[in-house]
Amino acid sequence: MAQRYEYRVVELREGLIGGKMSGDKLEKVLNQHAREGWQLKAITSVEVKGRIGPGGVEGVLVTLERPTA
Repeated sequence: MAQRYEYRVVELREGLIGGKMSGDKLEKVLNQHAREGWQLKAITSVEVKGRIGPGGVEGVLVTLERPTA
């Protein structure tokens, strides 16, 4: 029987005023999910829609994977 997986996508965005994506922030998120058995599958750069106005901010989508029980 083939192994089955489940996936989680986490959206991380930069600060609205000129901030850059922090390596520390990304590391913290990855370690939090790793404690629950998730592994990093992919990181994709995206423009995330802002809550105020039509513009967006740079961010990343972090795709995580883990085997299902």
